[in-house]
Amino acid sequence: MKIILLVLVLFTGVNVSWAQPEKEVQAAVEKLRLAIIDPTTESLTSLTSKDLSYGHSNGLLENQSQFIEALVSGKSDFRIVELSDQTIQMNGKNTAIVRHKLKGETIHNGPAPVNLGILTVWVKEKGGWKLLARQAFKL
Repeated sequence: MKIILLVLVLFTGVNVSWAQPEKEVQAAVEKLRLAIIDPTTESLTSLTSKDLSYGHSNGLLENQSQFIEALVSGKSDFRIVELSDQTIQMNGKNTAIVRHKLKGETIHNGPAPVNLGILTVWVKEKGGWKLLARQAFKL
């Protein structure tokens, strides 16, 4: 009986430790979703890597400063961002691949619907999860 209990405790501990990074990444994705809707330089800087490569569905590619400037200035203005069908694949302890669908609405010469597939790569830097790369494609 003690052996069974020990095995259960060990497996529960392993599952908890493996699940924790995924929960941290999930929380970072949610913070980024909210920051895209209500952008500030501080929030976006804290969630993105200085080496960010941000690919839009139209082929536009931005680095960290371009991505932040576009959102903070209102050049890129999201009113609604809803994520679904999200998967998180851990690659070691410090890298995660996240995929999801994004439905939303932007304001660009009036409201415009958005329906995208998204692939992001997150890295753990200085104790926090940062967006390193993103590529969107139209659905």
